[in-house]
Amino acid sequence: MPPSRRRTNRRASVAEFAHGLVIGKFYPLHAGHSHLIRSALRACDRVTVEVLGASVESIPLARREAWLREEHPTACVVAALDDAPVDFESETAWDEHTALIASLLDAPVDAVFSSDSYGEELAARLGATWVQVDAGRTRNPVSGTAIRADLAGHWHELAPAVRASLAARVVVLGAESTGSTTLADALAEALGTVWVPEYGREYSGVREGGLTAAWRSDEFDLVVDRQLGLETSALRTAPKPVVVCDTDVLATAIWHERYLGAPAPRILERAAAHRPALYVLTGDEIPFVQDGMRDGEHLRHDMQDRFREVLAAQPVPWLEVRGSVAERVAQALPAIEAALAEAHAFAAPLEGRPHAEQVALQAAAAPVHASPQATRSAG
Repeated sequence: MPPSRRRTNRRASVAEFAHGLVIGKFYPLHAGHSHLIRSALRACDRVTVEVLGASVESIPLARREAWLREEHPTACVVAALDDAPVDFESETAWDEHTALIASLLDAPVDAVFSSDSYGEELAARLGATWVQVDAGRTRNPVSGTAIRADLAGHWHELAPAVRASLAARVVVLGAESTGSTTLADALAEALGTVWVPEYGREYSGVREGGLTAAWRSDEFDLVVDRQLGLETSALRTAPKPVVVCDTDVLATAIWHERYLGAPAPRILERAAAHRPALYVLTGDEIPFVQDGMRDGEHLRHDMQDRFREVLAAQPVPWLEVRGSVAERVAQALPAIEAALAEAHAFAAPLEGRPHAEQVALQAAAAPVHASPQATRSAG
């Protein structure tokens, strides 16, 4: 039998349960999950949220933990890989999952919160009360399955932290006066999203010594930091799961080469850790326009060749577009659509695979259940 409910006065409110539990894959975290967790937080003195991901899934466990910690800072978040087959008719499967779930708790729970019917069995096995929230998902008719199948169509169901992780970046770059800013703006309009301006250009106009002073290597680190900050802000608020960027870290590394005569390994490392879905290189066939902030046409073609060389040597797909703005947009859009399809493809979750495949995957995975490697965040 479940333990008696404990009522505790706290700030003139009454908690119905002492310790509540919410489990899930959060693949990805969405509005339905957050409603479930908030319901538990309102009803309990404390709540543990367990993130149980499988090794075959394509969103890292640590990223899902970070989402939950940002969205629900007063919950205690723990996580572990759970590669046991998902079979609600199997006593062995239930025993494996329950043992892992119990091992992640720092104290017994007296309530299990879930929308799905498995919560009743899990609560009974943990000696707790089952609290079903939003039965039939009528209040939040969304699921991880639906989101993985149509990310754009369910974008509004995701929190800013989740959006920042899942939105893809399309980077427009090129030598001076090749129309990269104009194209970034036009592509964002065509895609119905936002674009990120080039911070380096802004900084060039306000730096000490202006355009004539020699550049220092550390200034490029500042430009990278500010550029990434602008990107992060755009990714968290973008109306679609794509953001267009007028330059990026890799382009900054190329300009470091240009002004200091040597590469910057640290910036190249940051570029390698922050790859976009696609690069669009703007062609240098259009007339050069001097706006007072550019080196000059005599360097433009050499810089364009360097951009081509660097892009060809890195793993991200890229294309060079030429012609009018409309022609460049038309050339870029099919490549963008293909890149977004790949960037937004999710690996099938463990329970979405045939049982035989689940068993084989469990056998191939590291034995995490006897001594689970979990991380914990107390709110």
